[in-house]
Amino acid sequence: MLFALGTPVAFVALVVSFLCAVLLRAVAIRFTARTVALAHRTEPTLPSLRHDLDPFGAVGAALGGMGWGRQLSVDEVPRWRGRGRAAAVFAAGPVACILAGELVLAGAALSSPDATPFQVLRVGDVLHGVDPGLPYAQQVLLSLGVGLLAFGLLALIPIPPLDGFGIVYNAVRRPGAGLQWMRLWFEDRNIGILLLLVLSLFPGGYPLVTLILDVLGNLFLRVWG
Repeated sequence: MLFALGTPVAFVALVVSFLCAVLLRAVAIRFTARTVALAHRTEPTLPSLRHDLDPFGAVGAALGGMGWGRQLSVDEVPRWRGRGRAAAVFAAGPVACILAGELVLAGAALSSPDATPFQVLRVGDVLHGVDPGLPYAQQVLLSLGVGLLAFGLLALIPIPPLDGFGIVYNAVRRPGAGLQWMRLWFEDRNIGILLLLVLSLFPGGYPLVTLILDVLGNLFLRVWG
């Protein structure tokens, strides 16, 4: 997000989108866990930035354009009631953010007479604060929508500390040595966080994590072009 400092309106909207995505993900996870009976109904569903914000995820957002929330370990979601239920808990956060991002982008597209930005801009361009020449209101909506979308798509990548790993782990009937190796190195020894931060840094002008988000997210952006 630091790349967007040259466009203050976009920068503020991207910061807000990241914080909103962290909170929305937390609510979606807790609500789904209660719905599928993997959490007690007395447990609160309200989010808290103090609890749900990952400091390393915030650093990743600042460096590469988007970050992640507090890690949800596979040990925190029991599989004994069904692997599908456990996988649904991990999928709830990313899916909620992607849907929210698409709704905001729909508002931006419908309120703008010019669809060109949605046809030519990449997700990374918006995360880097490229000025599309839109009025401030549409620019805010565009940045908010892409920020939420990028958060959800990044979370689907199947490596710890991201939610995608929990989806893959629970999709497998008996997690084998490969997944256990990933848990040991990527989760317990924080290699996953280190890898994500490196991808957010290298190369400096257009980080690799942004390229990944381009590949995953441009189709979602082109829908409104």
